[in-house]
Amino acid sequence: MESVQQDRPRQSSIWVKLLAIAFILFALPLIGGGAYLISLGGSWYYAIAGLALIVSGIQLFRNKMSGAWIFAIFFVLTLLWTIWESGSRFWGWVPRTAVFAVFALVLALLLPKIERGASRKVSLGISGFLVLCFVVAGICAFSPQFSFKSDAAFPTQPLTTDARVNDPTQADSDWKYYGRDANATRFSPLKQINAENVSKLERAWVYRTGDLPPADKSNKWAAEHTPIKVGNGLYVCSATNNISRINPTTGKEIWKFKSGVAYKSIPYTAACRGLTYYESKVIPSGQACHSRIVVGTLDMRLLAVDTETGQACEGFGEHGQVNLLKGMGYTVPSFVAITAPVSIVKDTIVTSQEVKDNQRRWAPSGVTRGYDAETGAFKWAWDVNRPGQKGEPKQGEEYSRGTPNSWTASVGDEQLGLIYIPMGNSAADHFSASRTDAENAVASSVVALDAKTGDVRWVFQTVHKDVWDMDLGSQPTLMDYPDVSGKAVPAMLIPTKMGETFIINRVTGKPLSKVEEKPVPQGDLKDDQRSPTQPFSVDMPRLGFPDLTEKQMWGLSPLDQLVCRIKFKQANYNGIFTPPSISKPWIMYPGNNGGSDWGSYAYDGNSGVMIANWNNTPMYAQLLTRENVEKDGVYSLDSPKFDPKILSTKRPMDETPYGLNISPFYSPTKMLCSEPPYGMISAIDLHTKKVLWQHPLGTAERNGPLNLKTYLPIQIGLPNNGGPIVTAGGVAFVAATTDNKIRAIDVKTGKELWHDVLPAGGQATPMTYSQNGEQYLVIMAGGHHFMKTPVGDYLVAYKLPK
Repeated sequence: MESVQQDRPRQSSIWVKLLAIAFILFALPLIGGGAYLISLGGSWYYAIAGLALIVSGIQLFRNKMSGAWIFAIFFVLTLLWTIWESGSRFWGWVPRTAVFAVFALVLALLLPKIERGASRKVSLGISGFLVLCFVVAGICAFSPQFSFKSDAAFPTQPLTTDARVNDPTQADSDWKYYGRDANATRFSPLKQINAENVSKLERAWVYRTGDLPPADKSNKWAAEHTPIKVGNGLYVCSATNNISRINPTTGKEIWKFKSGVAYKSIPYTAACRGLTYYESKVIPSGQACHSRIVVGTLDMRLLAVDTETGQACEGFGEHGQVNLLKGMGYTVPSFVAITAPVSIVKDTIVTSQEVKDNQRRWAPSGVTRGYDAETGAFKWAWDVNRPGQKGEPKQGEEYSRGTPNSWTASVGDEQLGLIYIPMGNSAADHFSASRTDAENAVASSVVALDAKTGDVRWVFQTVHKDVWDMDLGSQPTLMDYPDVSGKAVPAMLIPTKMGETFIINRVTGKPLSKVEEKPVPQGDLKDDQRSPTQPFSVDMPRLGFPDLTEKQMWGLSPLDQLVCRIKFKQANYNGIFTPPSISKPWIMYPGNNGGSDWGSYAYDGNSGVMIANWNNTPMYAQLLTRENVEKDGVYSLDSPKFDPKILSTKRPMDETPYGLNISPFYSPTKMLCSEPPYGMISAIDLHTKKVLWQHPLGTAERNGPLNLKTYLPIQIGLPNNGGPIVTAGGVAFVAATTDNKIRAIDVKTGKELWHDVLPAGGQATPMTYSQNGEQYLVIMAGGHHFMKTPVGDYLVAYKLPK
C-alpha cells in the first residue's frame, strides 16, 4: 500500500500580514480620492488601483497566492498606464511606479511564505530583477530631463557686419554698470578664465558686509546685490543700503558708508540689488564727489557718496540725500521702497520705486521721477494720471495713487537721450476694473521716456490688462539688430515672466521680432473683463514648457499625485492667460515668478547668442469676497492690524471687491504639483532664433519633500532668481538656484564645467573684472526671502591659482 504525502499549507508570515495591511491602508485614500477625482472628470486609475490593492491585501492577509497574482496584474497594468501617460519622461514615472515597485520587491521576497507560493529561487529571481530596475531608475534620475543640444554650429560672428558689440565707456577690466555696460548685456570681454581652465577656480577672498537681520527676522533679508567695479574700487551695497568700497584684489574694506536705514522701517523685505556710478561734469577730477556712488534706499531716499572717501556729497540734495517721499502722500515703511539701481542718462537720475503688491487699490504712486545728477534737484515727474503735469505736487496735493510702478532696473541710451522703464501693474494686481485707460495703456510695458523732460516717446506693451502679476521684472538689454534690409538698427531684448522674448526697435518701439495678437480666455467675472487678445512673440523660442494637463500632475507617491490631480481638476486652467476667478481657484503657469524675473539675460554681441536662466513654477490662486477677507483678518501693510504671517498666502487688495489667496501650487509634501524641471538655462542663437542648447539648472541636494534636504546631486532643475553673465572666455556664470551653488557653464554646449557651494543663498547676478592682471569672479551670497534660502552677508570672490 503506497502512502501519499499531502502538501501541507504554509503558515502565513507576520510579514505577509503586515504587507497586506499596508496594501489596504494605502488603498483606502486611493479609493476615496480616486472616486472624487472621477466625479471631477479626472482619471479612473486611482480608484481602480485602490480596489486592486484592497482585494490583493485581503487575499494576502488570508495567505492566498491569488493576492500576489492580483498585485502582479495590477503592477503590469500600472506600468502600461505609466507608459501611456508619461512616455519617456522619467519624472512622470516616479509617482506612478516608485511606491508600487517597493511593494513589489517586498512581496517578491515574501513569496515563499505564502501558501502555494513561489520557491526561494523564483523569489530571488524576481527580487533581483526588481533591484536591477531600481538601479536603472537611479541611473535615469541622474540623466537631465528636457536637456537638448542642437547640431547647429555655434555662431562666431555678430548679427550684422555693422553691429556695435563693445562698450567704449569703460575699460575691459571694469564692471561699471549693474548690467556690466551701458547696454546691460552682462557680457565681459575678459577671457583669462576660460572653458579650459575654469575648473581650477578657487576662492580668493570673502568679504562680509556685517549687515544681518535679527535672528527672528532672517527670512525677510535678501542681499541680492551685483557689485560694480571701476578702476581700483569695488563697490558693494548691503541688504539695508550700506555702501562699502573694498580692495578688488584683497577684499579688504577701504571705507563703509552707513545709509541710516533702520530695520524697523522695513518690516517686509530688505533688499539692495545694485549701485550706480557717476562722474561729475562740473566738479573737477581730484576734488570731492567728482566721482560718486548713487543709491536709492528702502526708506525712499536718494544718496550720493564720494567714491574716494565714502563721505556724503554735501552738494547733493540736503547734505548728500534727497527725500523721495515728497509728494507721495500717505504711506508706511516698506509700502514703497527702492531695491533696484537707479539709472543716469543725460545727467539725470531716473528713479522709480517698488510698491508692495496686492495691498490696496489706492496704494502709493508708481510715479517715475528725474533728478539732476549733480545737485539732486528735482527735474520732472511722469505720473500717468496727471498728464501734462510734470512738476512736483503743490501743497496738499500728491502724485496719483495706485498707478503702475517700476520696481526693477531700467536702462538708458545716452546717445538717443532715452530711458527705458520696465513697468509693473497698477495696485491691487489681480483686479483691473478700477484702472484708468492711461494706466492700462502703460502697465506691463516698456515705456521710453525722454531723460531730460520725462516726455513719453513710445510704449511697447507685453500684457494687456494684466491681472496675473506678469509685470516686467527684468532689465531690458540694448543691442544692434538687423532690419529687413540687414542693416543694424538700435534694438532691445525684452525678457518676460511668460517666457516670451520680444525684440523691438528702441528708437520707435516697433517690433523687430514677429508679434501676433492671439485670442485668450475671457473668464466669468462680469465686473472685470479681460482683453480679448494678448501679444505673443511667435518667432522667438519661448522659455517655458507647454500648457499643463492633468497627466503632468506630480508628487513623490501616487497619494500626493492624486491630491495634485484633484486640485488641478478643482481649478480653472485654460493656459497661460487663465483669468482670475472667485467661484473656484485658478492656476497661473508658468507663474508670477516664471520665465525671466529680475535676473535678466546675458548677451554676447560678438556671437549673437543670448543666455537665459528661467523658471517654470505654477501658482494656485483664488479671489476672496470682502466678507471672507475681513473674516480671515487679512489687513494691508498700512493697517495697525497687519499680520505678515497671514499675508504669506492671503492678500487684502483693499478698495476692490476682492481679496486674494495665493501660494505655489504645492502637493501635501510641499513639492510643486507639476513635473520637474522647475528651472532651466538656455542659449539662443539670435541669427536663427533657434535654441542652441537647454538644460535643467540646479540639483536636489538641498531640496526635497517637506523642505528636507535629499543630499542627492540629481539635476532636477530648480526655481531660481538672479541672472547669468557671459564672458569672452566662452564661459557663462550663474548662481540663482535654491541649492546655493554658483556654476560655470560652457557657452558652446551648456555643459557644467565647475561649481562651488556658497555660504548662503546665491540669489543674485554675479560679475567679473580684472585687477593687477588677474581675473576675478564675484557673487553676493545673501539669500532670498521667498525661496527660503539661507541668509548671509557674504561677498565671495574667485580666481585662478597663480
